Amino acid sequence: MSWLSSLGPIGEALRVVILIFEVLLVFNLMILVHEWGHFLAARWRGLRVEAFYIWFGKPLWKKTINGVEYGLGSIPAGGFVKLPQMAPMDAIEGESSSQEPLPPISPLDKIIVAFAGPLFSFLLACAFALLVSWLGKPQTEPFVTTTIGYVVKDSPADKAGLKPGDKILRIDGQEIRRFEGMTTDTVRWNIISSEGRTIRFEVERGGQKLPVIEVAAEWPEIQEAEAQGWISTVTSAVFKRPPLREVGITGKETPMVGAVQPHSPAAEAGLLSGDQLLKVDGQPIYHRQQISEYIRSRNAQALQLTLLRNGAEQTVTLTPRLPDKHPADWSQPMVGIVWHATGERKLAYPGVWEQVSGAAKSLVSMIQKLVASNSDISPAHMSGPVGIGRVYYNLLQDPAALLQVLWFSVVLNVNLALMNLLPFPVLDGGHIVMAIGEAIRRRPLQGRFLEVVQTACVLLLFGFIIFVTLKDTGDILLGGGSAKKSSGASDFEWLPKEQRSSADGSPR
Repeated sequence: MSWLSSLGPIGEALRVVILIFEVLLVFNLMILVHEWGHFLAARWRGLRVEAFYIWFGKPLWKKTINGVEYGLGSIPAGGFVKLPQMAPMDAIEGESSSQEPLPPISPLDKIIVAFAGPLFSFLLACAFALLVSWLGKPQTEPFVTTTIGYVVKDSPADKAGLKPGDKILRIDGQEIRRFEGMTTDTVRWNIISSEGRTIRFEVERGGQKLPVIEVAAEWPEIQEAEAQGWISTVTSAVFKRPPLREVGITGKETPMVGAVQPHSPAAEAGLLSGDQLLKVDGQPIYHRQQISEYIRSRNAQALQLTLLRNGAEQTVTLTPRLPDKHPADWSQPMVGIVWHATGERKLAYPGVWEQVSGAAKSLVSMIQKLVASNSDISPAHMSGPVGIGRVYYNLLQDPAALLQVLWFSVVLNVNLALMNLLPFPVLDGGHIVMAIGEAIRRRPLQGRFLEVVQTACVLLLFGFIIFVTLKDTGDILLGGGSAKKSSGASDFEWLPKEQRSSADGSPR
């Protein structure tokens, strides 16, 4: 669908509209399946069903079929099946349209109906996981390696002695299986979720296990400067998320050439798109940043690159130089390589249980860190519909969009199922707890107190959704980073040999 961008502003606008429509389609499919579980269970147990809605709020569309009002709300967050025989939910669903007294239902009926929604979400996650196990999941090197690719100079990791090429075995005693990902066995998660003043790394270097390396959990040098003025302060407080822990390391990622700029040193040396760079002057390459720093340190001296092309290693020589066209303040030699955005990706085929259990463990760990007193993780780091939609929007632009969407949908549906089982009054878990209480008391929980509690919890839930939506919006509007304009590829140009001029203007 990227071809639409070549049609100009109209084509780009059409592409964005189609992507947003696809996001809504995928997102609402999960809401539909969840609410469908409640609907079918209610029908099975003989409950009166008054309405079936996707989203909340004033209806944008509605139609009554066989006594059930189907509709689309105006607040894009979840959905509901209106069941007046369950606990009162008038604050969300509106008052019951029934004028006749409805027969009471048993606590077991309530438990079955409440549990059916999370069950259907879990089954949908399993269905998606089955497709992923069959079709595959694209993975880049940081998602399978535990090797450090780059260490930021003067970062906590650098000061503690971690180096590129180190293989991380454990962090704070937790076994590490990959650098990045949405599971609890990753380097990234165990750094973010650490609670001590130092983070204990067990690493292997050159085949030898080193003594435990303690890395400082704080990195004062990257703390943002104090906001200027009260407007900036308020904006940051409302929209920006608190920083999470970093130590200055990145996973190993073999650099891959995405494109070669015409007439550049890389083009003259014969580099091609898809080449993977393995060594520079005999030194192993663990990350693209390593090459950039090495070029700067050599100051236009010739380099020998060992690369992998079509499964075979080759060696080429290239000499960095200053581009013929460059910004006035630019003085660094370059080679003219445009790096591939992701590097080589391979398909993995994880089993259904591996995917589902991994997503469940991640959510449980997240909840534990939310309530831990020494954790930096807070509700401000969670996302709502806008944040989830943004993830889908980005995944749908990936060359392997279908596979990426299927994989993320496994994680999201497991989270949807488990989050709804939390014993919060307006969630399915709250209905189950109240039904259990009714079975113990042998009479329904009702009265003004229950209505007040339900309404208060509804307001709390919507308040939380607004809170995380502001943070999600901040990620979009304020996520551009530095206001300083960086030099782009269009700011540099390489001329053919016959058109180049030396510093004194004579041809060469």
